[in-house]
Amino acid sequence: QVQLVESGGGLVQAGGSLRLSCAASGRTFRSYAMGWFRQAPGKEREFVATISWSGSSTAYTDSVKGRFTISRDSAKNTVYLQMNSLKPEDTAVYYCAARYGTNSYVDGRYDYWGQGTQVTVSS
Repeated sequence: QVQLVESGGGLVQAGGSLRLSCAASGRTFRSYAMGWFRQAPGKEREFVATISWSGSSTAYTDSVKGRFTISRDSAKNTVYLQMNSLKPEDTAVYYCAARYGTNSYVDGRYDYWGQGTQVTVSS
């Protein structure tokens, strides 16, 4: 069992930055690939970024490439999403998720989810 708790969301002006954190419980954190997803009002949840269990492989949706960076600290059982140059269209609830095995951009392949953290970008 893995429990995930996100933090770091908030209100920021366009062009600003936020860093989201996702703290994971459980001894097997290192065995899990991690992902960040987001859901804006009235829209389906969408993939944002993913990182492999080793941290050696990452992937991003096109709209955040060059602006967002996913990373993990296995010693702290935490995965991060550094978000720079934020845009109003980045406004959403952001969720972290854990998947045993390889990383994936498909939300249905993730086994555990956090409760989400709100990110609001004003124009």
